[in-house]
Amino acid sequence: DKANYELVLLEKYTDTAQFLKAVENVDALIVRSDNVTKEVVDAAKNLKIVVRAGAGYDNLDLAACTAKNVVAMNTPGQNSNAVAELALGMMVFQARGQFNGKSGSELREKTIGIHAYGNVGRYVATIAKGFGMDVYAFDPFVNKADIEKDGVKVVNSVEELYKTCQYVSLHIPANDKTKKSINYALLSSMPEGATLVNTARKEVINEEDMLKLMDERKDFTYISDIAPDCAANFTEKFAGRFYFTPKKMGAQTEEANINAGIAAAKQIVDFLENGNTKFKVN
Repeated sequence: DKANYELVLLEKYTDTAQFLKAVENVDALIVRSDNVTKEVVDAAKNLKIVVRAGAGYDNLDLAACTAKNVVAMNTPGQNSNAVAELALGMMVFQARGQFNGKSGSELREKTIGIHAYGNVGRYVATIAKGFGMDVYAFDPFVNKADIEKDGVKVVNSVEELYKTCQYVSLHIPANDKTKKSINYALLSSMPEGATLVNTARKEVINEEDMLKLMDERKDFTYISDIAPDCAANFTEKFAGRFYFTPKKMGAQTEEANINAGIAAAKQIVDFLENGNTKFKVN
């Protein structure tokens, strides 16, 4: 409104054709979980920029955007605290036997490894330290000194992280290098009573390896912000040793939605008015 731009809102549409029609004449597009495919980009004749209101952007066809000179952006950091709170909340829920009335365990003095120390990972570290957990991290793209100044211990390899920690909180993106990278070798090296917490993407888990491990290790639990494709196997065989949210909801707080939406709007205006491409991902 302040920039004198017109907002066109599309919600709860039932057919892709409605989405294609809505983008025909827009200059900019903000999406959450909507898939911005080549078909969408081709249909949006005037499109100059698309912003995914959130950190992940695997629902954007970056090649299609680039081919049409459309700038693609995300809004990193806006949802981070919401995702981190969910990760710790799920840990408490699982540690206490999913509140089944029986004795559970505490997070205090347990070891937690943060796999990827980005915006979410930093918030997880802060909250975990508040719980009194012993916090480790691995991220080859973040300076060791920057992690250590947060009071977090840095390990030298992903293998060391999994061998060391009773809990591992997963925050890696889904790309060609990471898909199915969380495999049997890593998971089987975790200590007794281990828990993997996934608020990243389901594609990074090697599901066949996960099922094998769950069969072999009755002490292992898996909690995730998105159900794996093999969720039925968990329901059938591993009752009480897993928890999957009904849908991906790490960023589903009022605060995160507002933060990401406002950030997306500001980035669009800044790009169209000043050419700022700071958060460009293509």
